[in-house]
Amino acid sequence: MPAHAEQILISTGRDDWSSKIEDEPEGEVVREIKKLLGRGGKMSDSYHNVMITNSSFAPTPSASGSGSSAFLFPSFKYIPDVPTSPSGVETFLRAHVLPSKLHTAHSVLPPDLQRNLLRQPELQSQFPAVRPVDEILVLICGHGSRDSRCGTLGPLLRDEFTDQLSAQSIPIMPSPPPASAPDTIVSPSARVGLISHIGGHKFAGNVIIYIPPTMTGHALAGKGIWYGRVGPENVEGIVRETIVGGKVIQNLFRGGIGKGGEVMRL
Repeated sequence: MPAHAEQILISTGRDDWSSKIEDEPEGEVVREIKKLLGRGGKMSDSYHNVMITNSSFAPTPSASGSGSSAFLFPSFKYIPDVPTSPSGVETFLRAHVLPSKLHTAHSVLPPDLQRNLLRQPELQSQFPAVRPVDEILVLICGHGSRDSRCGTLGPLLRDEFTDQLSAQSIPIMPSPPPASAPDTIVSPSARVGLISHIGGHKFAGNVIIYIPPTMTGHALAGKGIWYGRVGPENVEGIVRETIVGGKVIQNLFRGGIGKGGEVMRL
């Protein structure tokens, strides 16, 4: 699993994307995030790596028609109204994505540069519709334009996870969360979607499972589990053992991340 502190999951409503997701015609948010957080960007921080991923989840309709929507993990937040302007994207990153405290290595930096890398919680008031993520998310790499294996396996795994979760009486949430108020969540419920490249084509099918912190008593609550080399024949066991039972399947495990960003290894 690539080391990262946060995953930004952009809702696009599409099942596949350009090989580089920043090349999408509507990829303004991704391009601006990579400009700010990438190498040489003014928010670049090698101790707080951020993964930017597209998803097949539909965005929440915006009153202005100009916003985007994103999930944040392992923060377990949903932001229905991410602005697409450069200044708006920068505000979003400062409010929700930058670290709340800096690595000790940054102590040698001038105070103004330290402030530039630090979260500004007071800006969160500009995003009043943010809500916690209370449902299970199953994310499957289906980025066929990057690798045909993912493009072939992704839709098959999505269908199988949907069937197996339903068999466990876990309802699938088909619609995006609304912008005006939290939607009614049946606990536990789930969202199953395809995502863009997360690294490791050789591990196809690649699956990330996020178990929300609200599933109290679940051994993996608040954590994200990465599995590789997942086939349709593995899905029933993953749903039963990991999603329902809270157990990690060792021979599929690529890594994991805790709610505080700590890396999980077996």
